[in-house]
Amino acid sequence: MYNPLQLADKIEPLVAPKKRGKQLRWYHRFRVDRWYGGIVTGDVVGCNLRCGFCWAWRFAWKTKGRLLLSAEEAASKLYRLAERRRKHGRRIKQVRLSGGEPTIGFGHLVELIEETTSRGLHFVVETNGILVGARREYADRLAEFHGAGIEVRVSIKGANPREFYELTRATPSAWSLQLKALENLVSAGLEPGEEVYPAVMLSFNPSPARALEELKKTLKRIDEKLAESIEPEYVILYPHVERLLEKRGLKPRTKYRPEEVPPELV
Repeated sequence: MYNPLQLADKIEPLVAPKKRGKQLRWYHRFRVDRWYGGIVTGDVVGCNLRCGFCWAWRFAWKTKGRLLLSAEEAASKLYRLAERRRKHGRRIKQVRLSGGEPTIGFGHLVELIEETTSRGLHFVVETNGILVGARREYADRLAEFHGAGIEVRVSIKGANPREFYELTRATPSAWSLQLKALENLVSAGLEPGEEVYPAVMLSFNPSPARALEELKKTLKRIDEKLAESIEPEYVILYPHVERLLEKRGLKPRTKYRPEEVPPELV
């Protein structure tokens, strides 16, 4: 068992070092992907969770052979890919960080959001929410981009603390920080259901429908719109994910091959 807050503090100097007053970040690659109807993605190194279903574990946990970039350099790569790649004859206008946890190296993230949104791009912050839940100032800073082209997708790892521990091997109490992140972001001024919303991993729950209803009850205490905007997440069985699942002894009840993912989940 580990504490994800302590792990974040430990790895941040390694994956998001500061040089000459700038916070850099290690990147694995930049790519265009099908999610959100088409989005440009920068895959970062470094995460404060060790999920047993992680699709990015091969690169997210080490910096060897990666790219160390400033926010300006990363923004330029995202922007150039967005300009170059078009979907249905139109430029892709959405960007995100994925693979690792983007709120590690928070200064880099904020600068990257500033750089990309100022160029007319929409920024999707995909986060496990733990640091945002523990540090209200992170939510306040993200809320400064209200109306500027940002959305924060808080990915909840399991429907309760027990399941969170089984999936991540992290301290069960950290599960509630993901909900606290949603609360912090809404109270800071982001629009629930639009600029901030939850997702939840349901692949491993024996009663996903019941688990979803219980989570909705919890989210309603924060804001009704959060309960109405939950996105379900399910395991995609890439070969390296199957290896990790077997190693960790996890058996997803609902899962998809990459070519079988339903359109409504893309």
